[in-house]
Amino acid sequence: MAAPPSDAIVFFGATGDLAYKQIFPSLLGLVRDEGLNVPIIGVAKAGWNLDQLKARAADSLKHHNETDPQAQRRLIDLLRYVDGDYNDPSTFAELRQQLGEAQRPLHYLAVPPSLFTIVAEELAKSGCAENARLVVEKPFGHDRETARTLSHLISLAYEKIRLLAEARDGRQELERVLNSRRG
Repeated sequence: MAAPPSDAIVFFGATGDLAYKQIFPSLLGLVRDEGLNVPIIGVAKAGWNLDQLKARAADSLKHHNETDPQAQRRLIDLLRYVDGDYNDPSTFAELRQQLGEAQRPLHYLAVPPSLFTIVAEELAKSGCAENARLVVEKPFGHDRETARTLSHLISLAYEKIRLLAEARDGRQELERVLNSRRG
């Protein structure tokens, strides 16, 4: 039996280059093409507020020649933001609050591998990991042994984890996970 679709998307590294170059355009595609309509929560330590994240997303979409103003407005309206240090439990308490009624969030880690375990542990401690999915942007370790070590550490911190190693395009994996009951 397929798992129900995610009811929120959380992406760590929301102010970084990967978000600008790939995640915002991919999220727009999900909103426009798949009817995505769940809270999208960006998390980063940049000293930003929600308006700054929305401006960054709008600039990204403009830069990537996205020309569907209605879909862009819907995406911007879905955005939420948590600013804080990944080592600080209060960041994850705020995230838990931003998730509201969401029961099956998808957590997308577009952060350096050195932060994977820290984020997974804090997600688990804060209650944000229950019934959640975790997508990890590559590279996942430096070699097979470090990949196994990371996988083991994350699995220990994040019970019942679905670890998906993203190979190229975040949009394909997000679409597959969000639409898992169709397959």
